[in-house]
Amino acid sequence: MITSKKNLIVLLLLLSFFSIYNLTIYTSKTDYGTIHLSKKAIQGENLWLKNNCNSCHQIYGLGGYLGPDLTNIYSNKNKNKYYLKAMINSGVKAMPKFNFNRNELDELVQFLKEIDQTGYYPNSDAKLESNGWVSIKSKNQNYENK
Repeated sequence: MITSKKNLIVLLLLLSFFSIYNLTIYTSKTDYGTIHLSKKAIQGENLWLKNNCNSCHQIYGLGGYLGPDLTNIYSNKNKNKYYLKAMINSGVKAMPKFNFNRNELDELVQFLKEIDQTGYYPNSDAKLESNGWVSIKSKNQNYENK
């Protein structure tokens, strides 16, 4: 009987620590930084979501696995905004052909550009801190609204 009470107390203590830890980690707003998308990039994100691009493509490893991760596609030295626009509208292999107008293409490319400027993926310079947070290498967050 005493052993079961000890086990119950240990379990309750562990559950309490786990709850306090999660409450602290997941309700803290200070560690996320201030990343803001421009109005043009927000329109691009809306197109991204409306056309379900995330079902095939990933951003920071989140999304579908049929197409490539597009987190840092804009800064790829072999790609440029004209390449991205052509790829988006023409489609290739399993990617459907979209018929976005010039403005919509500009918005999608701006979205990809600003996503690219938020960080690196995969981030090989990430370090686990003693407090449980991960310290990552990030990019300069100066967005152009062109």
